[in-house]
Amino acid sequence: MNALHESPAPCPWPDAMHDALAAHFAARLSTALAVREQHGRDESPFDVPPPDAVVFAESTEDVAFVVRLASEHGVPVIPYGAGSSLEGHLLAVQGGVSIDVSRMDRVLRINPEDLTVTVQAGVTREQLNREVRDTGLFFPIDPGANASIGGMAATRASGTNAVRYGTMRENVLGLTVVTASGDVLHTGTRARKSSAGYDLTRLFVGSEGTLGVMTEITLKLYPLPQAVSAAVCHFPDVASAVNTTIQIIQMGVPIARCELLDANAIRAVNRAEKMTLAESPMLLMEFHGSEAGVQEQAETVQEIAAEFGGQAFEWATTPEVRTRLWTARHRAYLSGLQMKPGCRAVTTDACVPISHLAEAIVDSVAEVEASGLPYFIVGHVGDGNFHVAYLIDPAIPAERELAERLNHQLVQRALRLEGTCTGEHGVGLHKQGFLVEEAGAGAVAMMREIKRALDPRNIMNPGKIFSL
Repeated sequence: MNALHESPAPCPWPDAMHDALAAHFAARLSTALAVREQHGRDESPFDVPPPDAVVFAESTEDVAFVVRLASEHGVPVIPYGAGSSLEGHLLAVQGGVSIDVSRMDRVLRINPEDLTVTVQAGVTREQLNREVRDTGLFFPIDPGANASIGGMAATRASGTNAVRYGTMRENVLGLTVVTASGDVLHTGTRARKSSAGYDLTRLFVGSEGTLGVMTEITLKLYPLPQAVSAAVCHFPDVASAVNTTIQIIQMGVPIARCELLDANAIRAVNRAEKMTLAESPMLLMEFHGSEAGVQEQAETVQEIAAEFGGQAFEWATTPEVRTRLWTARHRAYLSGLQMKPGCRAVTTDACVPISHLAEAIVDSVAEVEASGLPYFIVGHVGDGNFHVAYLIDPAIPAERELAERLNHQLVQRALRLEGTCTGEHGVGLHKQGFLVEEAGAGAVAMMREIKRALDPRNIMNPGKIFSL
């Protein structure tokens, strides 16, 4: 499953391309080792040589200039946003140039009357919500990290609000994309639906930079809810928390967020964030709507939780307390790494039909507990998605092998339960073998044909999703 072993040797870095980039970008081109290493490392456990160069793009035209040169010289191009990916998406497995779009950070157009916004790819989700707040609207997709909108679209991100508002797939209306030839393509419109031809927007959303570089994205916005209430509830075990979630969803409660943190995650958050949460499995929930609707939802959920042994149901009614709770949840990953100083995390995420969620999580917990490997679990369990981080010493290969074996068992179980090998992280380098098992050899062969048709020289983030 480790695609790094299958990747061709890095392409030679052409002097002519370097000279052309230097003439065009001047100080916005860097070949300094520190800069290249920063752009050649993400949150995955893979160690790969850095890209040959980094270009800091500021416009679609900048990106097109780089890609045209790369196409001419056969040099790989790797888009780079915030660097928060978990599956090796931004690693330069064949060398090449990293296009950093973090300076493409302008909100180009807000249309509050249509509930849409158009942004450059480097805008982050937190920045976007700051800039649209005065309109009474917000963008709900929240993968936890302050990721760039371009990166979120590239990996088809979702996160804590997906149970109510959907994923990037449902919330991207249109794109500006630089294709593998350096041409600029526009897909979609600001209309909420269309029956005009192939849906190219959805083709690029989730393509992980393998078909083109997204430079501008048009998104849906939503009215800020009249009332917001958050609550935490602790359970005697993970199964009780998950069964509560299943019942909430099956009863049709329109909950906005429903997050699971296991006892290990809570323990890590308490230590890192100086909190005093009970160190037992916990659901962190949020309700959006009218004052009466929020109260009704919360009362229903409290009754369901009590049936499964839920205790210490506590409300977070002020914005300050809610923010502190969600900040702790968003920092659970970094907090968890502190459980084993110097460790690396082998992370996985799977998503299953909600009726199979308890089986998927409980059996995965039993396996990792039996292994003795440190771990923690968080999950957007409202839509059947959960994450396990296995903490390994990078100097001990046996720990990496054990983590990968546990990951393999977890994903195999998700597939048997008619789920997916990745609910939101994407395939990247880590899950290429699972993609074949999930989609089938014929479907992956069709993906390869699409890739070859749109990127015949295989320069767009090569080595990701599948090998050619």
